[in-house]
Amino acid sequence: MIKFFKSVVKEMKMVTWPSAKQNRHDTMTVITSSVLFAAYLGALDWLFSWLTQKIM
Repeated sequence: MIKFFKSVVKEMKMVTWPSAKQNRHDTMTVITSSVLFAAYLGALDWLFSWLTQKIM
């Protein structure tokens, strides 16, 4: 078990972590994409509901 944790520590030292600025940028990209995709799906849902009610 100790060997495992030593290996984990060794690997974590080799990780390159993003800067705070890059992290904020990536987070905003994900949030913006999610909101736009949700709006797109919401519009499609509204359109298909409207069409279904017009047909029936």
